Amino acid sequence: MAATSKDPHNVRELARVVVLGARIARREARGKRTKALENEVERIRTKAQAREDAKRKK
Repeated sequence: MAATSKDPHNVRELARVVVLGARIARREARGKRTKALENEVERIRTKAQAREDAKRKK
C-alpha cells in the first residue's frame, strides 16, 4: 500500500530510499563511487511505480 496518494512508495521503500540517500551523500563527501547505491534506489522506485500502475489498471 502506498504511503501517500501521490507517491507510489510504501513506508518500507521510503525508509530504504532515505537510508540509501544518506549513504550516497556520505560516500560522495568521501570521494567514493555511488553508482551501485544509485542503481538500488532506481530499482526500488521503478518497482514501486510498476506496482502502483498495475493497481490502477485493475
